[in-house]
Amino acid sequence: MTDSILAYIQKASKKGEKLLAILLDPDKTTFEEIPVISKKIETLKANFIFVGGSFVEKGVTSVFVKKLKENTQIPIVLFPGDYSQVTNKADALLFLSLLSGRNPEYLIEQQIKSVPFLKNSTLEIIPTGYILIDGGTNSSVLKVSKTTPIAQNNIDLAVSTAIAGMYKGKQLIYLEAGSGAKIPVNLDLISEVKKNITIPLIVGGGIKTKEQLNNAFKYGADLVVIGTAFEQNNF
Repeated sequence: MTDSILAYIQKASKKGEKLLAILLDPDKTTFEEIPVISKKIETLKANFIFVGGSFVEKGVTSVFVKKLKENTQIPIVLFPGDYSQVTNKADALLFLSLLSGRNPEYLIEQQIKSVPFLKNSTLEIIPTGYILIDGGTNSSVLKVSKTTPIAQNNIDLAVSTAIAGMYKGKQLIYLEAGSGAKIPVNLDLISEVKKNITIPLIVGGGIKTKEQLNNAFKYGADLVVIGTAFEQNNF
């Protein structure tokens, strides 16, 4: 990949090319499984591997990413649940702000805590507006962040939140139904958000079938993230 990861996503979005990321949680994947999982991800022709989780112990992410790097050339993007999960061994970092919540810890405090490391880091840092949508379950993100997700039918609020994120300078918007969500993000909600922003749109959570994956793309997602379904061998 000659472009930066953000530039690659932006170019794909403008061309209408759809991208796929596989989310791996170091809490749910052992180091011994990585060689086999890496081959499976390459078979799916995924564009990126996202790495992160809500409860990963300090230091584990670094070792996990190092092992991944030994087994695949696919770019690795950090999707951290906590500033302690940041490591230079990855290629890029989604610098997340939880826009749907009102907990300052995940709007700005975690980001400030990461700065001493990031200012000397080689990571590509991608400002990302993170918006939680109600996936019908009390996901780990909700438990950790202590925030309320946006209801699936509250499309106006989701759109306004996404636009506010764009106005604040975010380079990506990430609509997330949460790990293990019973239902994925409402397709009409995806469509309306996409119509109202000019930056790439990521969608994840609750996508369990190829039909749901294709529908997310059809309704406007530029990049779809699969986690639990991949772990359960649905793809």
